[in-house]
Amino acid sequence: MGLLHFIADAGFIGWTIIATGIAGAALCVERARTLYFAYGLDVESFTNKIQTLVLSKKIDEAIVTCAQLESKPLARAYKLILEKADRDDETIFQAQDIAMAETVPFYTKRLHYLSMLANVATLLGLLGTIHGLILSFQAVAQADPATKQAMLANGIAVSMYTTALGLAVAIPAMVAFSFLVSRQNELLEQLTEKCSKLTETLTSSHIPGLGKDHVFPDMTAPKGTGMNTVVPPTTNSKAS
Repeated sequence: MGLLHFIADAGFIGWTIIATGIAGAALCVERARTLYFAYGLDVESFTNKIQTLVLSKKIDEAIVTCAQLESKPLARAYKLILEKADRDDETIFQAQDIAMAETVPFYTKRLHYLSMLANVATLLGLLGTIHGLILSFQAVAQADPATKQAMLANGIAVSMYTTALGLAVAIPAMVAFSFLVSRQNELLEQLTEKCSKLTETLTSSHIPGLGKDHVFPDMTAPKGTGMNTVVPPTTNSKAS
């Protein structure tokens, strides 16, 4: 009852601040559930499994594994890239760009509204403060001496109540926004890093390893040709 009396004394602006706080709390819960739980994934285990399948040339199996986790943005991005694994390098890089463009909004959508609601609550509190001061000045200037004190006290009360309500809504909203943005940035960095590594694996998987025979190929002439053996130059060789 005390809280309801407190809000009632704040007037219409107080109820508006409470409505803003309820909207902010609902948005905070939804984004926290999504970023911490719905999009949560054992990233290292998942990426290692896909990496192993790609290196084993089991692209179809890797795509099926990603499809089973398509509700996770990282798995969705992997699937989009793997579907172009049999194309040329440029197409694979384009697939990565498309995957990033389609996946990033899953992490960022609606979160900026939480910051907006916190700012709105603060400004509504300031508006209530101004409204209360106006009531107080009207009481001083126009009210009868018998009612002046009561009207003056009411104006000051409205001013203080709305200020307190605005701050009570804005401060938790900004704290929650900071935590959620931190989690969002962590997921985005994860997405960028893992997609880049997958693309690198796909574009370099067809390149043979550079062993000793590739760096210094056997340049000895076949026997019986009368040609001298060519020896790679060393750092100690001097020009004659």
